[in-house]
Amino acid sequence: MTLPEAPRRPPPHDGPLFEQGWYRHALRRDSPHFDARPPQSAVELVVLHGISLPAGTFGTAHVDALFMGCLDVAAHAEFAPLRGLRVSSHFLIRRGGELLQYVSCEHRAWHAGASRFGARERCNDFSVGIELEGCDTLPYAPPQYESLGALLGALLEAYPVRAIAGHSDIAPGRKTDPGPHFDWEFVRRASALAPGALPPFA
Repeated sequence: MTLPEAPRRPPPHDGPLFEQGWYRHALRRDSPHFDARPPQSAVELVVLHGISLPAGTFGTAHVDALFMGCLDVAAHAEFAPLRGLRVSSHFLIRRGGELLQYVSCEHRAWHAGASRFGARERCNDFSVGIELEGCDTLPYAPPQYESLGALLGALLEAYPVRAIAGHSDIAPGRKTDPGPHFDWEFVRRASALAPGALPPFA
């Protein structure tokens, strides 16, 4: 299986950034793993994740296959627990900065699982998920931050995003990503959100 080609960085801003929830500067990959958001649910939260399959291995097609529902669980012993798992994310940013989109931002991707942000549970209902190819033990790559900064700017322009959190913030004790090497200071500079809208949350 080969990896699909995806943009590394957006061209100049020359029109609407989103059409029916699809970001114009991402490679569209229609995952079957999504459903409708609850009525009146707006995109108010961005959740940042880290992912690699197998763990700590980059550049394979396995993450794409997982989100597309066609992962060969026999390809690696680590994949056995993933049999039948139906997950997705709105976006994936590869190590080289390539950006893919699997679910429209107008729909609910299945990325957060059991989760809570403040007093609200079921974060998938009101969030957009961004997966970065990476792991807890290594820094993310500079091109990923370049793509992430552009994507966050576009999301903040198009949607009423009030906060950006890590998966570990909305599922503490269950999830650790995007991990200790993720540069939250970059997100502060890129998003210009108030301090209380970014980790650490009170």
